[in-house]
Amino acid sequence: MNPRTVTLLDVARVAGVSKSTVSDALQGSGRVAEATRDRVRGIAEELGYRPNSAARRLRRASTGAIGLHLPHTATRLDYYLNLAFGAVERAQDDGLDVVLLAPATRAHGPLASRVDGLLVIDPEVGDAAVPGLLDAGVPVVTGERYLGPTPTPSGAVVCDNSASLGALLDHVHERGARRPALLAPEATSAWAEALRTTARTWGDRHGTPVEIRTVPFAATVGEAEQATRELLTADPAIDAVICAPDGAAPGVLHAATTLGRSVGRDLLVASCVAGPATRSSVPPVTAVDLRPASYGRACAELLCDILADRAAPDTVRRHDWILETRTSTLAGT
Repeated sequence: MNPRTVTLLDVARVAGVSKSTVSDALQGSGRVAEATRDRVRGIAEELGYRPNSAARRLRRASTGAIGLHLPHTATRLDYYLNLAFGAVERAQDDGLDVVLLAPATRAHGPLASRVDGLLVIDPEVGDAAVPGLLDAGVPVVTGERYLGPTPTPSGAVVCDNSASLGALLDHVHERGARRPALLAPEATSAWAEALRTTARTWGDRHGTPVEIRTVPFAATVGEAEQATRELLTADPAIDAVICAPDGAAPGVLHAATTLGRSVGRDLLVASCVAGPATRSSVPPVTAVDLRPASYGRACAELLCDILADRAAPDTVRRHDWILETRTSTLAGT
C-alpha cells in the first residue's frame, strides 16, 4: 500500500476496530486498552500511516490555549508559582496562552473544546479532577507520573526524585549523621512515593534506618515545627532531619532551636525542595534545587512538541536537579 494514501480508515480495517478507536490509540487519548493501543500503532507503522497535521489541527479546532492544572495547595507554594511562569513563557514561544484551571475543574463537557492540550502537574491520587483531565480527549503532559488507574497520558516530564533524596542522605551521612529522619507526605503522588521508597531502601543498604514521619503535602512552617518537635522529643538520637515539603524547613530549624539542638553540628537539616525559605533561613538550609521554572518550561515544551507533531504522544523526558549545600549541614567546616 502506498504510504501517502494510507488513511485512518485503512488502519481501522486492518486492525478490526473503529476509525475513532484508531484515532484515540494514535493520539494517546480516549479509553483504549493498552494492548489495543499497541496493536493499532504497530499496524499503522507497518502500513506506513502518517498523520495529516493540518487535518488534525482542523479537527481539534485549535483554541490557541493549553490548560494548566496544579495541586490544590499550589497557591501558597513558591515552587508552583515559578513552575507556572516557566510554562507560560515556553507556551508563548509557540503562540499559545495558558489557562490556569480551578482545582475542581472537570474535563467532561466543554473543557476539551476550550484548550488544545493539558499540563497536569504533580497529580495526586485522591484529586477528583485528575482522572477526567487525563481522559479529556486532548493531549496531556503530566509533571511526574500519575499513580492512579487512568489512561496513559500523552507524555510526562519526570525528575529522579529517588536520586535527589539519595544524594541528601549520602551527604548527611558523610557529615556524620547516623540516625536520619524524613518528614514526607503520604505516598499519593509519584514524588512522595519515590521519597518514601528511597528512604527505606537507603536505610536498608546502609544499615541506618531512616525514621519517616508523615506531614501534609504542603506542610506549613508550623506543621513542620510540630512534627519535628515530636520527632526529636520521642527520639533524641535523631541527628539529621530532611524536610520534603516546599517552604517548611524553617519550622524544623525553629523546633531544633527550641529544643536546644545546634543546627549544623548535633542536628543536620536539609530540604527536598529549594526556595526562598531555604536560602534566607538562619542558618541557610541545604536543599535540592528542582529548578521549577525550567521544569515548567520542559513540561510546556513537551506538550507543544506533541501538539505540533514534533514528539510522539507517549514521550517521557527527564529533568535535572541540583544539590545546594549550605550551613545547615556544613557548620564548623
